[in-house]
Amino acid sequence: MTTMRHTLPFRLSLLALAAFLTGCAVGPAYERPDPLAAGVALPGTYKEAEGWVPAAPADALERGPWWTLFEDPELDRLAKQVEAANQNVAVAVANYAQARALVAQQRASLFPVVSLGANADRAGGGDDSVNRGAANSYRLQIGASWEPDVFGRLRNAVTGAEASVQATAADLANAVLAAQGELAINYFSLRQTDAQREMLASTIEGYERVLQITSNRFEAGIAARSDVLQAQTQLANARSEALGLQNQRAQLEHAIAVLVGQTPSTFSLPPAPWRVSVPDVPVGVPSTLLQRRPDIAAAERDVAAANADIGIARSAYFPNFGLSANYGNTTSRVGDLFSASAAAWSFGLSAAQTIFNAGATRASVEGAEARHQATVARYRQVVLDAFATVENGLSATRVLEQQQQLRAEAAEAAGLVEEQILNRYKAGQVSYTEVVQAQVTALNARRSLVQVQADRQTAAVSLIQALGGGWRDTLGTGTGG
Repeated sequence: MTTMRHTLPFRLSLLALAAFLTGCAVGPAYERPDPLAAGVALPGTYKEAEGWVPAAPADALERGPWWTLFEDPELDRLAKQVEAANQNVAVAVANYAQARALVAQQRASLFPVVSLGANADRAGGGDDSVNRGAANSYRLQIGASWEPDVFGRLRNAVTGAEASVQATAADLANAVLAAQGELAINYFSLRQTDAQREMLASTIEGYERVLQITSNRFEAGIAARSDVLQAQTQLANARSEALGLQNQRAQLEHAIAVLVGQTPSTFSLPPAPWRVSVPDVPVGVPSTLLQRRPDIAAAERDVAAANADIGIARSAYFPNFGLSANYGNTTSRVGDLFSASAAAWSFGLSAAQTIFNAGATRASVEGAEARHQATVARYRQVVLDAFATVENGLSATRVLEQQQQLRAEAAEAAGLVEEQILNRYKAGQVSYTEVVQAQVTALNARRSLVQVQADRQTAAVSLIQALGGGWRDTLGTGTGG
């Protein structure tokens, strides 16, 4: 009883000291940095969005997968496979799981470590066979140790790990967005190739008819042999271009197979009508971009992790404290291991302070502060790049829409000229060279129209990616939904 009266104040003192010490912290409080450098104001609108009146509702990208705006069932089916089977996305998922495990590991350091040990020994001396003088020794001990988070080193480590998890979550969203965007662009390119092949097949049929007409005129002595040779050359070139488009389509199909996690040999996309659908993309104001883009969220969370590293570095200026406790028994008989009369206990408090390390601690703090400044600059650069990407997307979208109207007019006019020149050639009014020129002009005009239609879809995908896709920063900490 006397022993307990003496030890009780000691235990209470240790607990009070631990509670007091854990209230100290030396890390800097985190403040989200300004997205732009001093003196640079956040724009209220996009310069290239002047006159931009999208027909889609402002929350279209938030209510569902962004690729559904293109109204293509086949693209919808493929896009869903990307998130489930793409290996780059799988890497990002694993990195996210690893970051979450690191948070759990860092949080565990805030709590005591409890250990249980047991051992048995037999020792003796002499060289006779019965080993006289040998004795048994049994020991059972339970112990605990705890490092109070006196100056916030462990808490800063947890904070930094949590920020890294949020950054990794944003990286995961960015990986998914990039893979789905690449899929959409490849898919539209494949459908564009299908349209070009169909158009070229129709053109080849026309060239074959013209070759037959020219051959008949040559045999009748109306046309020169050079007309036949020109017709044959034009037909052969068109057939060669058709083979090139076949190879181009195969490569796009193989790229799509890899994006959806399949081998090219087991994957195929049969030709299908091309849905030339270009959605009106809701843009919003520039400030919303800071919450919608996962790469911006990841960069900002990196700043938070770097800020926590400053606190970890500063804690090295202060001593480390430790608490330990042990309770156990050592006896020569197993039956006495649980005897309270023979048990022994101990409590301990330790402290350690670095007296001299030639400025290593100061250098560590300065290095952490420099890394923090670098992450702030990187964050601001990501924001600037994001604004530029959106402006580029808006400009491309507007210009391509105007170009499509002009390309359609050019294709229609070139088609009429081709028809008129061919009729005049049949009537013997023009040379075959003019027919060739008219046909080449008409084909190029049609192909240019198809190209600008595909470019509009690609520009829409790029603009959606620039705006962050379906990313939502619902918690304001870089997590996505």
